[in-house]
Amino acid sequence: MSPKRTTIIVVIMLFTLVFLRYINHSEEIKPNKPFSTFPKKIGEWEGKEGRFDQSVYDALGVDDSYLGHFHTPDGRYVQLYVGFYQSQKEGELIHSPKNCMPGGGWNITGTSIVELNIPGNVPSNIDVIRLDLLNGRERQVAFYWYQSRGRFVISEYWEKIYLVIDSITKRRTDGSFVRLIAPVINNDEEKALADLKDFASQLVPVLQEFLPE
Repeated sequence: MSPKRTTIIVVIMLFTLVFLRYINHSEEIKPNKPFSTFPKKIGEWEGKEGRFDQSVYDALGVDDSYLGHFHTPDGRYVQLYVGFYQSQKEGELIHSPKNCMPGGGWNITGTSIVELNIPGNVPSNIDVIRLDLLNGRERQVAFYWYQSRGRFVISEYWEKIYLVIDSITKRRTDGSFVRLIAPVINNDEEKALADLKDFASQLVPVLQEFLPE
């Protein structure tokens, strides 16, 4: 193991110890609006609410969430999942899809960072993580990021570090996870990527109405 990686692991462990000490004093923050009121239309994307099996929600430990299937009139499709945690106590931390997706039968064949251009009062550009997924002959492209306490974070390491810092300085450990998935049809990966970018750019300003700063 390289010295750099060892240092990172040690730092994370130290932050975790501090986090566990202060976690019980954190506030429980609720969404600005419940996700039961999430809009059924975002731009030209029409949404229909879905639901996972209850066992999935039990495993995730979310306090509020939204699963939606969005389509456009010309047949484009994106699945949206947002999971919100009022307080991330031990055993109730946000799950990384890099661990969950393989458990669902999807192999991660590639990962990269994609920059999105966002309109409105949010940052004009944000980075998200892209995953290329394969299950048999089925292919998907996914975007995900952590949106917690006013930050857009794409590093699992930094998400945990910020969690510890904010638990001490703000007495807050609320956080959310956002994931988008589009199918790759006829091996047209670029179309799936374009659909995700289009939907995500319109989604982020909407999320600002629900997720506390």
